[in-house]
Amino acid sequence: MPNQADAGTQEKFGIQNIYVKDLSFEAPNSPKIFMEQWKPQLELEMSNHIEKLNEELYEVTLNITATVKVEDKTAFLVELHQAGIFTLTGFLDDKLSYMLNSYCPNILFPFARESISNAVTRGGFQPLWLAPINFDALYAQQLQKKQEQAQTAPANVN
Repeated sequence: MPNQADAGTQEKFGIQNIYVKDLSFEAPNSPKIFMEQWKPQLELEMSNHIEKLNEELYEVTLNITATVKVEDKTAFLVELHQAGIFTLTGFLDDKLSYMLNSYCPNILFPFARESISNAVTRGGFQPLWLAPINFDALYAQQLQKKQEQAQTAPANVN
């Protein structure tokens, strides 16, 4: 039989808004880069930022920087901050952390992927379709790293 306290803390999740917070595209070596033989190399950097707006609203921002180089020349660089405002209530701390660091970025990624591809295409290049990302695995790695740091921290104090 469920505890009455548990019944009062029902988990609720909602998407309030999804939007591009910042988008930058640079093609520093155009037009010469269009004359090059193409064997592009992709460098991808990704992070997220979480801001608590009030007791139940959070802004999650997925930050992606994609740099494509041909040999040592930058063909283009795209920087995107894809954000969303999410309602999260009734979640315990561990589950709330998972929702904000894995579930919400997973929702934002397809929007980010499309925005990046559109920017690259408008810059005169073939679309850049980023491969799917396993945010659950990234979150698990992040938790494991924190646990390892917590285990080694007391040993360093002595």
